[in-house]
Amino acid sequence: MKLSYEEIEDKFKELFESYPDVSEPKYKKIIDKMKLEGKLSIYINFDDIIDFNFDLSEQLLSSPEEVFPAAIDALKEVYGAEQGKRLAVRITNLPITERIDIKDIRAVHINKLIQVEGVVRRTTEVKPEIIEAVFECERCGDFITIYQDSIIFKPPITCSNPSCGRNGPFKLMKMHSTFVDWQSIKIQEKPEKLRGGQLPRSLDCTIKEEIVDTAQPGNVVTIVGILKTLQEGAGKTGGKKTTFSKFLEVNSIEIKEKDIQDLELSEEDEEKIRELASDPKICENITNSIAPSIYGNQHVKYAVALQLFSSEARLLQDGTRIRGDSHILLVGDPGVAKSQILKYMNMVAPRSIYTSGKGTSAAGLTAAVIRDETSGTFALEAGALVIADNGIACIDEIDKMSNDDRSSIHEAMEQQTVSIAKAGIIATLNARASILAAANPKRGRFDSYKPLGEQIDLLPTLLSRFDLIFILTDKPKESEDKKIAEHILKLHSNEEDNITPPIETETIRKYAIYSKKTIQEISLTDEAKNRLLEFYVSIRKKGEEKNTPIPITARQLESLIRLSEARARMRLSDKVMVEDVEEIIQLYMKSIEDIGKDPETGEIDIDMIMTGRPKSQRDKITIIMEIISNLDKKSNNEGALISELYEEARAENISDSFTRKIIDELKQKGDVYEPRPDRLKLTLM
Repeated sequence: MKLSYEEIEDKFKELFESYPDVSEPKYKKIIDKMKLEGKLSIYINFDDIIDFNFDLSEQLLSSPEEVFPAAIDALKEVYGAEQGKRLAVRITNLPITERIDIKDIRAVHINKLIQVEGVVRRTTEVKPEIIEAVFECERCGDFITIYQDSIIFKPPITCSNPSCGRNGPFKLMKMHSTFVDWQSIKIQEKPEKLRGGQLPRSLDCTIKEEIVDTAQPGNVVTIVGILKTLQEGAGKTGGKKTTFSKFLEVNSIEIKEKDIQDLELSEEDEEKIRELASDPKICENITNSIAPSIYGNQHVKYAVALQLFSSEARLLQDGTRIRGDSHILLVGDPGVAKSQILKYMNMVAPRSIYTSGKGTSAAGLTAAVIRDETSGTFALEAGALVIADNGIACIDEIDKMSNDDRSSIHEAMEQQTVSIAKAGIIATLNARASILAAANPKRGRFDSYKPLGEQIDLLPTLLSRFDLIFILTDKPKESEDKKIAEHILKLHSNEEDNITPPIETETIRKYAIYSKKTIQEISLTDEAKNRLLEFYVSIRKKGEEKNTPIPITARQLESLIRLSEARARMRLSDKVMVEDVEEIIQLYMKSIEDIGKDPETGEIDIDMIMTGRPKSQRDKITIIMEIISNLDKKSNNEGALISELYEEARAENISDSFTRKIIDELKQKGDVYEPRPDRLKLTLM
C-alpha cells in the first residue's frame, strides 16, 4: 500500500518518538544527543524500519526521493530545529536484495535506494554547491528563488513579478543563496571480488553536507544511496546522446577498517578450521596445499604460506610503527613456476592485486594525481599498493620495471605508506600490503660461473627491504627431472586425484581470514626470545674479527620475529614457541645461503644483499683505488699508468679480468677518469 506524504511524515515521527517502545524510545535518545553535540544527521538501521512498518520500508527502497523529504520534516519537528538548519536522515544496513555489486548495477536500479561496497579510488576537493539560488531581476529589483534539484544549474526563465514578467537579465545573489558542501568520489570493486581476471568496474558517487571528506583513497567503504543518471553529450555536434552515465547520490557512507576480518564465516567453517588447527602437522599441511600443481619448491611454498598469515603491526609508545607484513622476492630461471606461485597467491589471498613488469608504473603502483573530468580540478587516485591495503600485492617481472618506478615502492615496503606531493596535492595514504615479487636474473638465466648475488638486476636499496629472497635455478638432475615430468604428465592426463592437496584452496583462504580475526596480539615466549637472541649474537660474533663480513643485521632480526609470529598464527596460537623460531631460522638460512654467501670465502655476508657485492670484492675495489692514488702521487699527479696498476694488482692476488672490470665500472660511475689514454686518476670528491 502506497503511503501519502503526510502518512510517511507521521510514520517517521512515530518511529522517532516511540520505537521500539514508548518507555525506551531508541531514536528519541539519539536525537536528544544530536542536539547536545550539534550534529545534523540521524542514522537509522533499515531493519528497524522493516520491523516498524513494512510498507514504509518498501516505499523507501522503491521511491526514496518521495520518502526522504517527509522523513526530514518529521525529524525537524521532533528535533525542534530552527529555520535554516539542514537536518538529514541517513539509512544503513539495507537488506541483502538491495546490496548490489558495482558490476551488477542496471537500469532497473535507477532512482532506487541501493547499497554498494568498494575501494575508494579517487576523491575530489570539497566544494560549495548551490541548492537554493536567489536571483534579482535587474529590471524590477524583485528576488526570485530557484531550487536546484539536479546537477545542471537552472536560472529563472521569466520574472515572477506580475507587473514585470520579463525574461531577464537576472543577477545571482550569492549572499542570499544557500550552499552546501559537495564532494565527488570514485569507488571500485574490491580486489577480493575479482576472480578470473575480470575488469574491475567503478562508480562515481556524490557526497553532500556533513559526510563530505569521510573517505580517503584506499578506504573500503559501504555506501547507501540513490542511483541517478545524467544524459551524455554527443561531443562536437553539441547534441545529446540516448545513453546516460550513472552516479550514486550518497545517503550514508561507512568506512570498513578491517574488511577482511569482517568477512562472514559460518559456524561449520570455524569448527572445521579449529579441527584443522588441532593437527600437529598443520603448518606442513598448509605448505603442501599451496600451489599443488607445482612440484617441489617446498621452502618457497612455506614462505608464501607464512606471508598469507603475516604478523600484526606494532605501534610503539613514541608513535613509531613496526610493520607486521613480510616481503618475499623470487629470483629464478625461466620456467621455474615463479609466475604460477604469484597467480596462486593472488587467487588464495583474501585481498590481493596482481601486476606485472612493463605494464606497471610508479603512479600505477602508488598513487596518481589526475585531472577530474567533471570538476576540472586535480584529484588523487589510489594505485595497486593502496588498493591492496591489508592484503598481498603480487608484482611479477619486477626486474622489467624501470629503476625510477621501482624506487617508488621503497616507502611502501618499509613505512607502509605512500606519500604524494604533486599538483598542489600533498597526502599520505596507507599501503599496509605484503609484497610478493618475482624477477629473472640479469641475462635471463643464471650463470653458474658467477656469484648469484651479482646476477640480480635490482638495486640493493630495494633488495634489503625483502625479508626473504629465494634463488630458483633450473639445473638438470635426472632424479628430480623425472619427478617433475611425472607430475606434469599427471596434470595433463586428468589424474588430478593424485595431486589433491591436503587442504582445499577455499579452506586455506577462510583459515587465513579466521586466524587474522581471532589471533591479533602475538607474543614471544621466553624460550623463543632466548633462541632468537642466541642465534643473532652467535651469527654477529663471526663479524667481530677484522676484515670479516657482517653476517646479519637488526633488519634481519625483525624479519625473523615477523615470520615466527606468522607461524604461530598459522597454528592459531598467540604464543611464539621455540619450535616456531627454529623452523624460521632454517628457512632464513635456506634463503640466504645462495644470495648471501661470499663465493670466495664461503662466509655468509648480508652486505651481498645490502650493497650487491661480497666483502671480499669490496676490499679488492678499495685496494685498486689505493693503488691508483699511490701511483698518481708517484708520477707527480699526472695519473697512474694502467700497466703499473695491473702489475701491482696482481701482486695483491687480484686477477687482470677483475681489475679491468672494476676500472670500467669506476669510469662509468665517474669515480676515475683518463687524463691520457694510458693513465688513470681518481675524481676529486
